Amino acid sequence: MATVQVHASKNYQIHIENGLLDRIGSLSAELLQCRNVALVTDETVDVLYADRVEKSLLAAGFAVHKLVLPAGEETKCLARFGEVLEFFAECRLTRTDAAFALGGGVIGDLTGFACAVYLRGIRYVQIPTTLLAAVDSSVGGKTAIDLQAGKNLAGAFHQPAAVFCDPETLQTLPCETFSDGCAEVIKYAVLDGEPLVSLLADRANADWCNIIYECVKIKKRMVEEDEFDTGVRMFLNLGHTVGHAIEKNSYFAITHGKAVAIGMVIAARLSEKLGLCDASLTESLTELLHAYGLPTESPYAMEDLIAGMLSDKKRKGNTLHLILPQKMGKCTIYETDVEVLHRLFE
Repeated sequence: MATVQVHASKNYQIHIENGLLDRIGSLSAELLQCRNVALVTDETVDVLYADRVEKSLLAAGFAVHKLVLPAGEETKCLARFGEVLEFFAECRLTRTDAAFALGGGVIGDLTGFACAVYLRGIRYVQIPTTLLAAVDSSVGGKTAIDLQAGKNLAGAFHQPAAVFCDPETLQTLPCETFSDGCAEVIKYAVLDGEPLVSLLADRANADWCNIIYECVKIKKRMVEEDEFDTGVRMFLNLGHTVGHAIEKNSYFAITHGKAVAIGMVIAARLSEKLGLCDASLTESLTELLHAYGLPTESPYAMEDLIAGMLSDKKRKGNTLHLILPQKMGKCTIYETDVEVLHRLFE
């Protein structure tokens, strides 16, 4: 089993191993030392994996209360957030109890945020079942829900008690969902270079256990240096400022990974325009994204994208920080005034 130790405001371990779902109960028993737990999942994952996880938890002596929510980004909203909180209360979870988030980024973000505020904070365990959640959203303690004005606008930093990643769950992902996760993996390759660039070169023989491990190590390093997202962790926003605007304009019909892929290419084109990178970087990035089934062109006009970018949660007054690639393995934070976005992006 590959294990990554994260040292943050709360220290925890990320475990990566095929077949890990069947051991979650035994691994959690000593860690949590409680009896009452909630298991939050969605309708898709419930059919695939919830029984295995629940059986493992029951065998370890936990009393398990399961909540099944609709699948999809629409679940990451205020109404479902309230539903999770009410469920915790109905289950009489106490401050020493915990919740397990079994699913992709939506379930992880929603459950984590509910755990951050219920009784002013209870523990939770992330069990990512998508590539995107495994390499990105389950690690680092960012939890959130969407508001009408934009994505992830209400949330909290709340580190998990542990992350259990079973790469075998990737085998049941639809191609589109798998590609979404590939966008985040490619983001890490742009940020950090080798060995991820080489690991992604041959898609047919990609070692996804190792790829997940390498991505998690990169994120761990950034979280430890900048847990609350004011410095180096901002680099993880590569492709996300424009990407979130694309998601919002599509009413989330365009998935997160696809939007981030387009956002990265737009960032590369802007970097090229500003003289920060060569055209060859944009070409290489575009080819890599296409190889993993991801789009690179925005269906929306500049005006629509800028309107969405103005709601970006990282905006500070009239200042927006854009992450721009310079070469594979090197990016820069470009600070700009929102008043000049039209000139930058025209």
